Amino acid sequence: MTTRRPGPADLLHGAAVLLGGGAVVHVLAADSDQPRVAIAFAALIALGQCAGGTLPGDREPAPVATAVALAYALLGPLHGLPTAHGVLQAAAVTAIGTGAGLAAQLAGRAALAAVRRRPRTPLGGLDAAARRLVTVSFAALLFQPLYDSGATDRLCGPAYGALLAAVAALAALGDAVLAAAQQRARTGLRYSAALDDQLRALLGIGSAQVATGLLLSLLAGEAGLWALPVFCVPLLLAQASFRRAVEVRATTGQTIETLARATEIAGYTTPGHARRVADTACALGRELGLGSRELTLLEYAALMHDIGQLSLVEPVPGGATALLPDGEQQRIARLGSEVIRRTGVPRQVWQQVARLADPCRLDDGRHDPTLPLASRIIRVANAHDDLRTAAADRPRAGALDPLDHLRLDAGRGYDPVVLDALARLGRRGHRAARCRPAA
Repeated sequence: MTTRRPGPADLLHGAAVLLGGGAVVHVLAADSDQPRVAIAFAALIALGQCAGGTLPGDREPAPVATAVALAYALLGPLHGLPTAHGVLQAAAVTAIGTGAGLAAQLAGRAALAAVRRRPRTPLGGLDAAARRLVTVSFAALLFQPLYDSGATDRLCGPAYGALLAAVAALAALGDAVLAAAQQRARTGLRYSAALDDQLRALLGIGSAQVATGLLLSLLAGEAGLWALPVFCVPLLLAQASFRRAVEVRATTGQTIETLARATEIAGYTTPGHARRVADTACALGRELGLGSRELTLLEYAALMHDIGQLSLVEPVPGGATALLPDGEQQRIARLGSEVIRRTGVPRQVWQQVARLADPCRLDDGRHDPTLPLASRIIRVANAHDDLRTAAADRPRAGALDPLDHLRLDAGRGYDPVVLDALARLGRRGHRAARCRPAA
């Protein structure tokens, strides 16, 4: 019996449990500083966790909870009076508030599932909750000792704000590093691509929650606790906007899935061809280091790569466009791109489809630098599926393996780099998976 090695998520969850549990035990054993303030922050963290939801990039499902926890970690004076809660109490308040919010979410979903008599949906956000506890504790470790020692007393207003901003930025970068490790373990992306995704997401809702945390810590120092719920409202509005973006993106994906099946319904391609090509393309994209946004656009283009066949008077036998002359393949690709452009999808999608049948090398033998990697990936994925389908329908003794057949045209028609990636996937027995979660 083999034992599964702990992954980044397991290690982070274990560290968060040890940190949170130790901090709570310490606070309960010792006299906590200003317990009413700690309870107020913990309650707001719990409410922020309950108000969370899926956001673009899977970056932070409960930004309000993280902003309030960061504000407590960076809290110096409160309404003009000094505080002394320290690092461990900041960690304990974050752990208690997050745990209470997760428990309320679980209870609410269980009750909803009982009323609807449907299977209970799994509880999400555990990865983000563990990261929150670790990164907030890191921020408190950077700031609270400086505040307790009196080092911040010598800083004027702008310098004090700059110190808080620097600590919050370091904590946010640390959170992005941990989130990238979790994303890599969950999706199979290369770490560099996952980190790029997380840093891009940090510029969106991440920057809003960091700014809100800074604002709350500064305003609480001047105005007291009443400032906390008031100045969380802008972040709640931003969260609603981001959640709306997720819904729009999901609708776009469903529309593209439906449009991609038009060629199957009309009899131009074999059943499931577009989905198989998209899944293979996504696996190749991950192998070649594409980020999540590039993978999403790649999947959209791969799903709709055969739309141009609808302009043909007679269907291609078996829908195998890879067996057509290059000129005919290019004509079908460009006709399809014209149709796709009118659907309102991102510009990169129809551009990738328009170039997917173009040769990899120019007439002088040089590599074509303008040919998108996504187009090269889709061409290989499409040809591989066409050849596999043809081989299954008409088995012949001594016939070449589909990959070996593609290697015969490597360098001009098919990119050798993409073919090598396909060979690596085959040797590992990798199963193609969707770039996006199924709707």
